[in-house]
Amino acid sequence: MRGWWQDLTDLVLPAECGGCGTPRTVLCPECRAALSGAVPRRVRPVPEPRGLPAVYAAATYADEVRAALLAHKERGALALAGALGAALAGAVCAGLQYDETGGTGDVPGVTPLLLVPVPSAPWAVRARGHDPVRRIARAAAAGLRRTGAPARVVPVLRQRRAVADQSGLNSRQRLANIDGALEVVAGGARLLAGGRVVLVDDLVTTGATLAEAARAVREETAPEGAVEETTAVYRRAAWEGREERTAGPREERARWTRDAPGIAEGNAPAWPILAAVIAAAPDSFEMNRN
Repeated sequence: MRGWWQDLTDLVLPAECGGCGTPRTVLCPECRAALSGAVPRRVRPVPEPRGLPAVYAAATYADEVRAALLAHKERGALALAGALGAALAGAVCAGLQYDETGGTGDVPGVTPLLLVPVPSAPWAVRARGHDPVRRIARAAAAGLRRTGAPARVVPVLRQRRAVADQSGLNSRQRLANIDGALEVVAGGARLLAGGRVVLVDDLVTTGATLAEAARAVREETAPEGAVEETTAVYRRAAWEGREERTAGPREERARWTRDAPGIAEGNAPAWPILAAVIAAAPDSFEMNRN
């Protein structure tokens, strides 16, 4: 477990750039440009898991960006949270702007933004001494508030069962590993009311975790009994085309895409759920199908 003096030392006396190792700087100008210099874009993993909300990413997960994320997450370079939070805030704004204006105009600043971080496993938090995604989310919310956007972090998701480490698993294995693993804490649905829900994470690869997070939020915020007899249509991009299933048990309520016909009002908050991440796998950008 890190001591408070270690956190303070990291913040006051950065040893080296988290991206390239340049001494005595938190993040050098070149690495900062790699992280936040491009316009955030919509990304889509291939295959795209059903129920995945629209995801916007600030940068490609490679080279300096990858090094900075790992330095913050695994090596406790806490001073990087500010720069990473700024990149995440840019991805949030890009998603809101495209979704609310069709890609033009300014983002309205009146709807509260509820940044919901994807939870880390308890064992990972203990091992690292901090929750990296929650820390970055707080930095992003602070940056958004400085621009006039009413943003706050709402950490209402938790793991309800243990999951294996996702690294090394393929897309299907990740889906099976995370399926049904997340839930909204007691009273969390009330905290999600009256604002725009934006799921946030540091990285998206297969999209399995974000899809599961969206399912948990939709399930908890669906009006009780509103979907018990509803037949929903799933979209399984690059997998099986379209299929029909009847929603029944609680675990099945939110296994829908955000634009499934006839159920948008019944299984989601007032606005469609969005997702924003700092980085995405290169092929998610290459296969972008805006």
